[in-house]
Amino acid sequence: MSDPKIPEDELAGTEQPFVTHLIELRDRLLRALAAVGAAALVLALYPGPGPLYDILAAPLVAHLPKGATLIATSVISPFMVPLKILLMSAFLLALPVVLYQIWAFVAPGLYSHEKKLVLPLVVSSTVLFFIGVAFCYFFVFGQVFAFIQSFAPKSITAAPDIEAYLSFVLTMFLAFGLAFEVPVAVVVLARMGVVTVEKLRSFRGYFIVLAFVIAAVVTPPDVVSQLALAIPMCLLYELGIWAAQIFIKHTQAPEETPAS
Repeated sequence: MSDPKIPEDELAGTEQPFVTHLIELRDRLLRALAAVGAAALVLALYPGPGPLYDILAAPLVAHLPKGATLIATSVISPFMVPLKILLMSAFLLALPVVLYQIWAFVAPGLYSHEKKLVLPLVVSSTVLFFIGVAFCYFFVFGQVFAFIQSFAPKSITAAPDIEAYLSFVLTMFLAFGLAFEVPVAVVVLARMGVVTVEKLRSFRGYFIVLAFVIAAVVTPPDVVSQLALAIPMCLLYELGIWAAQIFIKHTQAPEETPAS
């Protein structure tokens, strides 16, 4: 007979054979792929791969000289580039379903206090990544392209290559999406005990320098994009410190009652 003063392990008796886990993992992956495939089919029907690229290229086209367009220097670029954008857009559209499948697979093996930590981090990291991408597309691109075109000599006709533009866009999206994950990284480091909240506060000045160094490396060599990346990173660092205090307080493991 168990001692009532000793709390039972809430995961006791939930163990399953390894093959069962593999089968569930396969099913979760198939559902995630099906969601991406369904999203790709919908986007292929409307608005279509071509219009999707037009949407992506709109910030640049708006700042090109009148009559100028993007060009394709490769024979298959007009087919492959829109297809890549279609698949990327489908994955982003189906990302909530993909993340839910991951969560549904790992959640049964987590304690309740761990679920209180992991689920908010998964949701917040996804939302912050999308916010970073949206901030880059709707604000940064317009400012950067206007700044670049203001330096272009009148004797030059700008005609960017569509593959080069896609590579630039993906790099910028990834840079801003990951930069907006700063609060999540701060919370995880503090919750795991790697650093304390007090250490994070004292590191504030070094992080500001680090943010500007990162912005100088991953963005184009213009002041606008560098400031647009570094300043939000500094603000998000402060948000991460504040959030870390809340997470540490509400996601602690319950204390075990010692046996008498």
